[in-house]
Amino acid sequence: MKILYGMQKPDEGTITIDGDQAVFHSPADAIARGIGMVHQHFMLADNLTVLENVVLGGEKLYGIGAKARNKIKEISDAYGLGVRPDALVEDLGVADRQRVEILKVLYRGARTLILDEPTAVLVPQEVEALFDNLRELKAEGLTVIFISHKLGEVLKVADEITVIRRGTTVGTADPKTTTSKQLAELMVGSELPSPETRESTVTDVAMLKVAGLQLAATDPDGVVRDVLSNVSFTIHKGEVLGIAGVEGNGQAELVEAIMGMRDPDGGVITLDDIDISHAPTRKRRESGVGYIPEDRHRHGLLLEAPLWENRILGHVTERPNSKGGLLDNRAARVDTERIVREYDVRTPGIDVTAASLSGGNQQKLIVGREMSHTPKLLIAAHPTRGVDVGAQAQIWDQIREARREGLAVLLISADLDELIGLSDTLRVMYRGRLVADADPATITPEELGSAMTGAASGHLEHVEGEESGTDGGEDR
Repeated sequence: MKILYGMQKPDEGTITIDGDQAVFHSPADAIARGIGMVHQHFMLADNLTVLENVVLGGEKLYGIGAKARNKIKEISDAYGLGVRPDALVEDLGVADRQRVEILKVLYRGARTLILDEPTAVLVPQEVEALFDNLRELKAEGLTVIFISHKLGEVLKVADEITVIRRGTTVGTADPKTTTSKQLAELMVGSELPSPETRESTVTDVAMLKVAGLQLAATDPDGVVRDVLSNVSFTIHKGEVLGIAGVEGNGQAELVEAIMGMRDPDGGVITLDDIDISHAPTRKRRESGVGYIPEDRHRHGLLLEAPLWENRILGHVTERPNSKGGLLDNRAARVDTERIVREYDVRTPGIDVTAASLSGGNQQKLIVGREMSHTPKLLIAAHPTRGVDVGAQAQIWDQIREARREGLAVLLISADLDELIGLSDTLRVMYRGRLVADADPATITPEELGSAMTGAASGHLEHVEGEESGTDGGEDR
């Protein structure tokens, strides 16, 4: 993808567009030839508005005023993107950021779209809406390169499939005649892993209690609103509590309140019978809270630092990283090598930067780091977002193994199969409240997706043969 977008130069081989051979020295060359890319980790400036992000670098197209605004509105309406030009990007959830990225590419007149893991942050109803958009783009003569690890979606939306394993094309497939199982075997050389958790390990010992949690925030218009409203739940030792919700309904703020990154306005947070409601983040970390952040680049890694320095992050005062109040670099390096080995982090060594690893290997490093301190509570926000099926299976295994040993897990994920498969208990979050609960053994992804859009509340019961009644298009 980076080569196709002019970010990296190939050693050999050719790229042909409309019959003409093309050589790209930069993304500007690729854009000029009608190629646009939506990265898995979005390339947006947080401190600028949506409009400013879209026109940045493309000022010559429609200026920076009314003409640009009209063009953005026209594209947004045409593809149902629902983009607000004056919203600050830092105030947007991940799903909204993705729509801004798609709009940015279309604004530059792209005829070939490269979409990297575009459905990782969407609920089933929103995925359907995106697929409708892609079909519209295709109908208008655009080409879409759709990169995804969700095989069912690939089979549903693609006209043809190419499978790449370890940098080599290993096969092509016809979506009309290929099954997910066959595709998985091409991809990883074995059967597709499942997040299914069979035996229950839930104990009656409460590890995390959240009672009446309240948090208010000021929105861009200066209006104070509740982002968390009377949130209460308990997670026991050996239990995975899954929270489902469309991005931007308070899940991120809930995690930040439990981690100490935001001070709640009301309510009590208790870890292992100790009140940590207003304790500093470091104290919570030292008390046994592990954290896999939803955005590994913004909150999980120092991209330009070597792997061994990243191993120290968040655990500066704990062994093996420190001894007698001083950093112990040698011990940290030795332990990083152990993590690389045990968690199958594919890297030439521990002195390379985190930025040089693929997304899946970055994630495995973070999971290894957090699990190395035998946490009492693991907060896992989108733990397998944008990682390949092999890495996904390893991360699921690590969570299951730690759960068997008594770990309490708060799991937040947009992958509904993952949520249903890993969770012992499921709650649905909508507009800052826990509005529904469901039994993971009986609920379907479609029913869960319906509740996430506010169409259902209370206890969700699976009804045989009943269709979920929402298009998921509202309340984004």
